[in-house]
Amino acid sequence: MAEVINMPRLSDTMEEGTVAKWLKKVGDKVEEGDILAEIETDKATMEFESFHEGTLLHIGIEEGDGAPVDSLLAIIGEEGEDISGLLKGDSGKENKEETTSDKAEETTDDSSKDEEGEPEEASSGDIPDGVEIVKMPRLSDTMEEGTVASWLKKVGDDVEEGDILAEIETDKATMEFESFYSGKLLHIGIQEGESAPVDSVLAVIGPEGTDVDAVLNAKPGAKKSAKTEEKKEEKSKTSDKKEVSSEASTPVTSDGNRIFASPLAKKIAEDKGIDLSKVSGSGDNGRIIKKDIENFKPSEAPKTAPDSAKVESPASSPAVSMAIPAGEEGVEETKNSNMRKAIAKALGNSKFTAPHFYLTIEVDMDNAIASRAQINSLPDTKVSFNDMVLKACAMALRKHPQVNTTWNGDTTKQYKHIHMGVAVAVDEGLVVPVIKHADLLGLTQIGAAVKELAGKARNKKIAPSEMEGSTFTVSNLGMFGIQEFTSIINQPNSAILSVGAIVEKPVVKNGEIVVGNTMKLTLACDHRTVDGAVGAQFLQTLRYFVENPVTMLA
Repeated sequence: MAEVINMPRLSDTMEEGTVAKWLKKVGDKVEEGDILAEIETDKATMEFESFHEGTLLHIGIEEGDGAPVDSLLAIIGEEGEDISGLLKGDSGKENKEETTSDKAEETTDDSSKDEEGEPEEASSGDIPDGVEIVKMPRLSDTMEEGTVASWLKKVGDDVEEGDILAEIETDKATMEFESFYSGKLLHIGIQEGESAPVDSVLAVIGPEGTDVDAVLNAKPGAKKSAKTEEKKEEKSKTSDKKEVSSEASTPVTSDGNRIFASPLAKKIAEDKGIDLSKVSGSGDNGRIIKKDIENFKPSEAPKTAPDSAKVESPASSPAVSMAIPAGEEGVEETKNSNMRKAIAKALGNSKFTAPHFYLTIEVDMDNAIASRAQINSLPDTKVSFNDMVLKACAMALRKHPQVNTTWNGDTTKQYKHIHMGVAVAVDEGLVVPVIKHADLLGLTQIGAAVKELAGKARNKKIAPSEMEGSTFTVSNLGMFGIQEFTSIINQPNSAILSVGAIVEKPVVKNGEIVVGNTMKLTLACDHRTVDGAVGAQFLQTLRYFVENPVTMLA
C-alpha cells in the first residue's frame, strides 16, 4: 500500500521547506533509512530520510520549489500501484487548507484589535530579546509525540548554533536534534525518558540570568515587536551572504563533490581536527556517521624510539642501566549508544529482579555430527548445530510447558505457543530476533529463518515486530570456541539456554575410554517460575532430542 510522505517540520520554527536536492528520482527503489532529499528549512539545509520501503512513485515538490509543512512531498509504494486517488485527495486537502488559512487570517486580524478597533498592545509578559523557547520538533512525517532518549547538554551549559541538544526517539527512529540558537541552556522541559506531544516546551535558551518562569508564563506570540520587521529586513539583506557562508561550510572533496555527513559527525570531526575527505562513510550512500569519525585513525609516520629508551651496552659502562618505558598513557571515552543503554537497562533489570540459578549438562554429539553430515549432503540443504538445538528446545518446551512461562507478579503466564529468541551479535551490541512457532517448523525451515533474520539484524533492516514475543531464548558462543558460559535471562522469558563449543576429548563408553565429541549446555532459570527439578527434567528431554536427531525429523 502506497505511503504519502509530507513535508516534515525539521525545526521548531519551520513553517515551510524548500527541496534543495532530490537524491532519488521517480522509479528508484527506496530502502528504509535512505536519504530522499535535502530540505532547506528556515535554519539550515538538512537531509531527510525515508521511513518506508518501496518504489518512489511521485514527487510532489520539485528541486528549488518551496511548500508549507505537511504539503505532499512524495509517494512511496509498490511499482505500478495506482496513486491517482492519493493525488486527488491531496489536491482537495490543499484547497481545504487554503480556505482554513484564509479564515484563520481573518480571525487573527479581528482578534488583534480591541473594542475600539485599535491593535492590541503587547503584553507585559513579553519574552526578552535573545531568549528562545525550543519546542518538541516533528522529526518524521507521522510523528505525534517524541521521547527524549538523552540530553547532550545540561542546564547552565553554553550552547552554540549547530550543537546537538538531545537525542529524540520518534515513532520511527532515534534522531539527533540540533540547536538553532546560541546562548545558555536555561531550562529543560522534558526529562530523559519522558515523552511529550509535538510543540511541547523542550528547552529554553538565552542569556544567563534570564527569568525562566516569566518566559514560560508569557503569552504565545508575546515576542512580536517592532524589531520583527527590522529582523526580516536584515534577513533579506544578508540572505545572499548566508547562502555563500553555508556553501563554504559544507565539506567537499578535492574535486568539488559534496561530502555527506551527519551533523554530529561534522561536529566531532571539527573538534578533533579530522579532514572529512579522508574518512570513509559506512552509512547509506557512503554517508559519514559518528562511528566513522570515532574509529578513524590517520596514518602516522613510524616514530623512532627516544634516546631515553636506549640501554647502555655493558661494554661501555660498568653498570647496566634500566630501560625506561617510552609508552604514553591514554584513555578514550565513547558515548554509549541508545542500543547499548537499552541492553544495560534490560539485562540489569533481569539480573537484579529475577533470582537466577544455573543447570549444566554435557551432551554426546557423535550422532548429531553424523546426522548433520547426512542432512547437508542433500541438494540445497544446510542445517547448523544451532538449528538442531533450537528445534530440540522447541520440542522440549512442548513437553515441559512450565519453562515456557512469564512471571507476572500475582500471576504466571504459561504460553501455548513457542516462539524462540535467537541472540545475534551486531556491531552496536546484541539483538534477539524471534522464530515464531518454532515447534511447528522443520530443521531446514528453522535454519532459513535464522539466516534471514540474523542478516536483517546485522544490516539494520530488522523490524521491531521481528524481535518481539519470544517465550524462550538460545545464546550460542560455541563458534567462538567458548566451551561453557552462563547467560542473563531475556525477560519476560523464564529461561535462556547457553550453548558451548563441540569438543573432541576422551570419553567413557561401554566401560572403555574412546574419543568422543561433547557439548555443554547451561540453562539459566528464573526461580520464581521454574524450580530446580523442572529445569533438570527439561534438560534431560533436551539431551534426548539432541543425542537422537532422528526424533526431530518426524
